[in-house]
Amino acid sequence: MDNPVCPIDFRYGRKEIKEVFGEKNKLQYLLDVEAALAKAHAEVGNIPKKAADEISNKASVKFVKVERVKEIEDETRHDIMAITKALSEVCSGDAGKYVHLGATSYDIVDTANALQFSEATEFIKKELKELRKSLVSLAKKHKKTIMHGRTHGQFSIPITFGLKMAVYAMEVDRHLERMHECKSRVLVGKMSGAVGTGAAMGKHVLKIQELVMQDLKLGIEEGATQIVGRDRYIELLSTLSNIAASMEKFATEIRNLQRSEIEEVAEAFESKKQVGSSTMPHKRNPIVSEQICGLARVVRSLIIPAYENAIQWHERDLCNSSSERFILPHSLILTDWIVYQMNNVFKNLQVNLDRMLENLEKSKGLPMAEAVMTKLVERGMGRGDAHELVRKCSIKASGKNKELLIVLLEDKNISKLLSKNELEEVINPRNYLGASDKIVDNIIKKLTR
Repeated sequence: MDNPVCPIDFRYGRKEIKEVFGEKNKLQYLLDVEAALAKAHAEVGNIPKKAADEISNKASVKFVKVERVKEIEDETRHDIMAITKALSEVCSGDAGKYVHLGATSYDIVDTANALQFSEATEFIKKELKELRKSLVSLAKKHKKTIMHGRTHGQFSIPITFGLKMAVYAMEVDRHLERMHECKSRVLVGKMSGAVGTGAAMGKHVLKIQELVMQDLKLGIEEGATQIVGRDRYIELLSTLSNIAASMEKFATEIRNLQRSEIEEVAEAFESKKQVGSSTMPHKRNPIVSEQICGLARVVRSLIIPAYENAIQWHERDLCNSSSERFILPHSLILTDWIVYQMNNVFKNLQVNLDRMLENLEKSKGLPMAEAVMTKLVERGMGRGDAHELVRKCSIKASGKNKELLIVLLEDKNISKLLSKNELEEVINPRNYLGASDKIVDNIIKKLTR
C-alpha cells in the first residue's frame, strides 16, 4: 500500500490478527465456505462427488487470485459473484457449473464472517489470559504493599496495591467468561438462501446446512432471513466494548497514579532514548495508557452502527454491508491491540513503594478517621455521636495542618475511652486492611487453579 490512510494499516494492531481480515485471508474464508457447500451438495446427491472434489481442491487462493477477483468485480460490481466466477474459471471439466449452487451471497459472507470471528476472538482470549496472569502476578507480589485508597479523587482508607490488581484480575476473568459464553451465539453460519426458506437448495436444504456447518465447525442460524441475525453481532461488539471499557479503566488508573503529585506507579520507558515531550526534556508521559484510552473510545463507538445494522427492511437491505466492512475488523483488531498493550504496561509496571508510604504519611492520619470512629463505637459510644466527634476532630486537624492523633488526644471525650497507645494502634494504616490479604489469596487461588 503506497499511501495508507487508516492507522490500523501502519500504526495500531498486531500483524497476526490483521492478517485474519486481510484481502487474501478474507478470500480464503469465502472459498472455504464455497468448498463446504459443494461437499454438502455431493453428500446429499445433488452434484457429482468428482465435481465437489474439484471445487474443494481449487477453492484456494493458490488458484483463485485476489487480482482476478478484483478484475471480475470491476465488471460485475458484485464481490461474491466475482469470487464464484473466479472459482468456476479454475475448475476443470464441468465442476465450475456447480459452484455456489442454491446459495445467496450472504450465505457465504455471514458464514465466512463467523470463521473470521472464531479465529480473531482466539487472539483476544489468549491475550486476556496473559493479562490476567500479569495481574495475578502483581497481586501476589504486592499483597502487602500498602497504599492510599481513593474515592472521589480524595484519600479514603488504606488498601494494598495487591488488592487493586486482584480486583482487576477478576474483571479480566469475567471478560473471558463472556467471550466463552457468547461463542455459541456468535459463531454461527447459514445456508438457507435469499429469504431463509432454502428453496433454491432443494429438499435437502436443512441437511446441507447442517453438513456445511459441521465441516466448518460452526453453529447453525436456526431461523434466518437473508442474513444471520444481527443481534448476534451486537452481542459480539458489546462484549468487545465491555473489554475496551475495562482496559480504559485500568489505563486511567495508571495515568492517575503516575501524576507528578502522586507518582506511585509509572509506565516503563521502552528504551533509554525514549522521548517524553518534544519541548520538555524532563517528561515521562504514560503514552501507552493514553493510547489505550483513546482507542478504547473508538471500540465503544463502533457499537452504535452495530445496533443500527440490526434494523433491516423486510428480509434484508444492504445498509449493514458497508458499515460492517469497517466495524467488524476494526472492533476486533483494536480490542486485541489494547489488551495486548495493557498487558505490556502491567508486565513492566514500575511500582514506587516508597512514594506510597510517603503519601500515606502526608495525609497526617486523616484517612484513619473511620477506624477511630469504629473503635469508639466498640467502646460504647453511639455510632452517630462517634461520627460527629471524629468529623470535627478531622476538620480541626486539617484546618490547623496537624496530625489527627494530636487532635484526638486533645479531646477529652476520646481520651477517656482510648489511651495514646491504643490510638496509635488504631491509626496505624497496616492495622486497618480488613480481609484484604484473604481476598487476594482467594482470588489468586481461584485464578491459578
